Amino acid sequence: MRWLREHDPGFVATRRAARAAVVMPAMFALGDRVIGNPLLATFAAFGCFALLVLVDFAGTMRERLEAEATLAATGALLVCLGTLVSRSTALAAITMVIVGFAVLFSGVVSSVLAGATTSLLLAFILAVSLPGPVSSIPDRLAGWGMASGAALLAIVVLWPTPVRNPLRAAAIDACRALAARLSSPGQATVERASDAVNRLHDLFFATPYRPTGLSTPARTLVRLVDELRWLSDIVAMTPSRMPKDARVHAVKCAAALVLERGADLLADPRRGPDELREAQGRLAGELVELERGAALALPGGDGEQLSGEVVSALDPSFRAQELSFIVAQVGTNIDFAAAAERRSWLDRLAGRQPKGLSTTLSAAQERAGSFTEREAVWLQNSVRGAVGLGLAVLVSKVASVDHAFWVVLGTLSVLRSNALNTGQNVVRGLLGTIVGFVVGAGLVSLIGTNTTLLWFLLPPAVLLAALAPAAVSFAAGQAAFTLTLLILFNILQPEGWRVGLVRIEDIALGSAVSLCVGLLFWPRGAGAALGRALADAYAASAGYLARAVEYGASRCDGGASPPSPAPDAGSAAAAARRLDDTFRSYLAERGAKPAAMADVATLVTGVAGLRLAADAVLALWQRDDSAAGDRTAARRELMAEAGQISDWYDALGASLIRQAAVPEPLSVDGQADARLVEAVRNDLLSPNGEATATGVRVIWTGDHLDATRRLQDTLVGPARAATS
Repeated sequence: MRWLREHDPGFVATRRAARAAVVMPAMFALGDRVIGNPLLATFAAFGCFALLVLVDFAGTMRERLEAEATLAATGALLVCLGTLVSRSTALAAITMVIVGFAVLFSGVVSSVLAGATTSLLLAFILAVSLPGPVSSIPDRLAGWGMASGAALLAIVVLWPTPVRNPLRAAAIDACRALAARLSSPGQATVERASDAVNRLHDLFFATPYRPTGLSTPARTLVRLVDELRWLSDIVAMTPSRMPKDARVHAVKCAAALVLERGADLLADPRRGPDELREAQGRLAGELVELERGAALALPGGDGEQLSGEVVSALDPSFRAQELSFIVAQVGTNIDFAAAAERRSWLDRLAGRQPKGLSTTLSAAQERAGSFTEREAVWLQNSVRGAVGLGLAVLVSKVASVDHAFWVVLGTLSVLRSNALNTGQNVVRGLLGTIVGFVVGAGLVSLIGTNTTLLWFLLPPAVLLAALAPAAVSFAAGQAAFTLTLLILFNILQPEGWRVGLVRIEDIALGSAVSLCVGLLFWPRGAGAALGRALADAYAASAGYLARAVEYGASRCDGGASPPSPAPDAGSAAAAARRLDDTFRSYLAERGAKPAAMADVATLVTGVAGLRLAADAVLALWQRDDSAAGDRTAARRELMAEAGQISDWYDALGASLIRQAAVPEPLSVDGQADARLVEAVRNDLLSPNGEATATGVRVIWTGDHLDATRRLQDTLVGPARAATS
C-alpha cells in the first residue's frame, strides 16, 4: 500500500484498474458464454477497456457521466463508420487518416476531448481492422453498448472517484495568499504567496494539454493562471520602501479584499456574487480617487527637476494602478466562472452564457483557428498521427496479418513527438510485449486448454494492464496488455502461445510504421518548435502592445476614436495558445532537455507579462474622457518608445530561432521622462494649473512601457542560456 500511494497518488489509476478488472471480464463473459456471440464479446471487452481505462474525466459526477455518455455515443458512430469501410483496403486507410486527424486535432479545443482521443481512436481502429459486412454492425454496436452501459454504472457505484478540481483549489489558495501579501506584507506572507503561485503554475503545466474544457467555468478559470502569476511578479517588483500614500494603501487594501472575496466565491459559487461585486466597486472607486489625487498632486516647475518630481510623484500610484488592473481582471473572471456554475440545467442545455462571455461554439472555433498555423505543434502531431494510423491500416491489410488492429494500436502506442522518442518507445514497447508473451506463453503452456483457469486469471491480468502504465512504466503496461490479450483470445479460440507470437510480430510492424512516420514528418521534436513558438508569441504580443499604445495616443486629444486593436489582441492570444501547447509537448518529451527548465519557464512567462501590459494600456484608455486639445508631442513620444520596445522583442524572437544574437536590454533613456513630462506640462495642463486625468494616463502609459523595458533584463539571461 505504501508503494501504491507513492506511485499512484489518490489511487486514481487503481480506481480505474479495479473497475475494469470487475466490469471487463463480466461483459466478456456475458457476450461469449451467455449470449454466445464472440464478435459481440470482443467489442464489449475492448469497449470496457476504452471507456474505463483509457479515459478518466474530472469534475462533478454529473459532468463525468455527461462526458462518458458523449464519448460512448461518439464511439458508437465510429464503430459504424469503421465497419462500413473495413472491407476496402484503400477506403479503410483513407478514412483512418481523416478520422485520425479529426479526432486528434479536436483535442485542441478541450481537455475533455484531448483526454478521450485514444478511446475514440480505439473504437474506430477495432471496427476498421476487423473486416465485416454491414450486417455485423448490430452485433458490434450491441457489444459497444453493453460496455457503455456497464461503464456508466461502474463510474457511479464501483469505488467512485471523489470530485476533484486541483486547478481550482490551487487558484483559490493563490488568491488568498496574494491577498494576505497585499494587506500585510512580511516574510511569511511573501513566501506563502510565492509558493502558492508556483504550485498553481506547476499544476497548470502538469498535463500534456491545457487542463480546461469547453465548459464556461473551465474556460474562465484557466485565465487566472497567467493573471495570478503576473500579479505575483508585479507585487514582487514593487519596491518595499516606497513613500507612504493613503490612496495607494487604500487601493492595495481594496485589491486584497477583491482577491479574498473572489477566493470565497470560487470555493462556493452558490453564495452569489454580491460580496465580490461590492469589493470590485470599492476597488474601482479607490482607483478613481487615486487618479484624481495623482492629477492634483502633479507638481509644477521646469526642466529636469520637474521630470524627476513628476515621475517620483506618480510612481507609487502607477504601481497601485498596475496591480489593481490585474486584480480587477481576476475578479471579473471569477465572477464569470461562478455565474456559469449557477446556471440552470436548461440554460446549460441551451448554451446560454453569462453576459460578456462568448458561446461554446465560438470559443471552439477560436481555439481551433489558433492552431491552423503550419508551425503549430498540435497540427503537426495531428497530421503525423493521422498519416501513421492510416499507413498502419494500409500495411496491415496489404500484409493480411491475423490481428490487424494490433498493428494499428502498436503505431498509436509508440508514436511520440520526435523520432528519437518514438525509437525509444519502440524498444520499450517491444521489450514489454516480449516479456508479456514469455509470461503468458508459460501460463498457457501450463494450463493448456483449461479455459476455466484462464477465466480466473483474466481479472488480475486486466487489473495489471490498467494499473501498470501509470504506476510502473510504459513497458510494463505493454507486457500486462499482451498477457491480457493472450488470455482473452485463448478463451475465445484456444491457440496457445502462438497468439502472443503474433502480437510480437504485429507490434514490431506497427512500431516500424510509427518510427518511419516520426522520421519523415517531424524528426526534431518539440525543442526546435519551442523556439519558433516563443518567437511568434513575442512578435505578436509586442505588436499588440504597439497597437494598444497607438490606440491610447490617438485618443488622448479627444478626437475620433481610432480602430480598436482587437485583431492584434486575438493574434497575440492565438500565438500564446500555440506556445502553451508547444511548451507542454516540450515538457512531455523524454530525454535530456537542451535548456534549463527555469530558463524556458521564464521566457514563457514573459509572453504573458507582455500581453497583460498591452491589456492594461488598452483598459487605461478605454475609460478615458479626454477633452480636445493638441497632444502631438505626447503622442509622438509614446509611439517612439512603443516602436523601440516592439522592435526589441522582435529581435529577441529572432534570436530564439537563431537568426540573430540576443539583443542587449534597452538602456534607460534619461531624457525620455523629461520629454514626456514636458509634453504633459505644455499640452495637458488645464487652465487652472492642475494636471488633467489625461496627463496622468499619458505618464502611466509611459510607465507601462517602462515595465516592459525592465522585463527585458529578466529575459536576456535565459534567452542566451537557451540558445547557447
